[in-house]
Amino acid sequence: MTELEEALKERVKELTCLYEVTSYISNDKESTKKTLTAIAFSIKKALKDETNTQVLIRINKTKIITINSIVNLKETYKTPITIFNKKNGSIHIFTENNIILEEEKDLLKDIASKISNYIERIEDRKREKEIKRKMEQADRLVILGEITAGIAHELNTPLTNILGFSELLLDEFKNNKNVSEDINKIINNAIFSREIVKKLMFFSCEMPQKMRKINIVPTIKNAIDFLNPIFKKQQIKHIILIDKTEIYLNADSVQLTQIIFNLLMNAVYFSPQEGLVTISVHDEEKNVILKIADEGKGIPINIQRKIFQPFFTTKPIGEGSGLGLSVVHGIVSSHKGNITIENNSEKGVTFVISLPKNNK
Repeated sequence: MTELEEALKERVKELTCLYEVTSYISNDKESTKKTLTAIAFSIKKALKDETNTQVLIRINKTKIITINSIVNLKETYKTPITIFNKKNGSIHIFTENNIILEEEKDLLKDIASKISNYIERIEDRKREKEIKRKMEQADRLVILGEITAGIAHELNTPLTNILGFSELLLDEFKNNKNVSEDINKIINNAIFSREIVKKLMFFSCEMPQKMRKINIVPTIKNAIDFLNPIFKKQQIKHIILIDKTEIYLNADSVQLTQIIFNLLMNAVYFSPQEGLVTISVHDEEKNVILKIADEGKGIPINIQRKIFQPFFTTKPIGEGSGLGLSVVHGIVSSHKGNITIENNSEKGVTFVISLPKNNK
């Protein structure tokens, strides 16, 4: 074979490689690793000393290589892969004789540019999907907020009447112990319902936060006491572990109560009979840590990623709105805190809330 024929053969191999790389990228359905593997082997075929050459492509944490070991080979050439103006990868060529043609270097630079454009397109598609998802969630929250605001306003008037007339009856029957006790139950439940209306108004953004420095210990204990009948009905035990009798935090007491309610109701729902729910509060130097642990089945990792999304629920239809944990997440965020999920080593899950003492 003449020198001209040899050179022509190499150029044909390079053009074939470029065609293959372009085809792999244009036909890709976001199977990045598979596409990069095909590109690596296509590059290997295009190089002159194909038999004694190996190719390595690195992009972020992804590594593609055309052979398991390159111990006896020398790194002959490397060209960077730039993604959004940052060097996030490279193409490496390993050979025995440490020789690479100038035309092959140009080919590798061209392929690196195509890979850069390919990865950028994938990242753009991911961003578009995420933006679309957030916009859809925002639309649903706006609708829900309007509905919730309407419900809250409709309930406010009858609750005010119930409280007013109950207090009049209490004054009239103050000498009748049995009747007075029953009326007090009506008043207490009406007050409790009014607090729920306040929470609905908070969710619909019609009720401003009332942040002030409070001792959160009685707030937490009162919230738990309200749920004692539910613990008994479901035959679930609970323990409270609190470091001190006084733990001060800049917080909205109504919203803090709502956090406790929602997390405990969740823990009760997923706990087995005779299960144990543990509520612990730790006072640290800069943060207050609240933990609520149950003995249920735990939460798979793929579900954990979605669990704070509005309307997401694993409960059967009619048993969960998918808003409880979303509201908790919103309240924690508004207090400049964070909430995480930990699967317990034996069984169940722990919700961990960290609230900064100084969140102004």
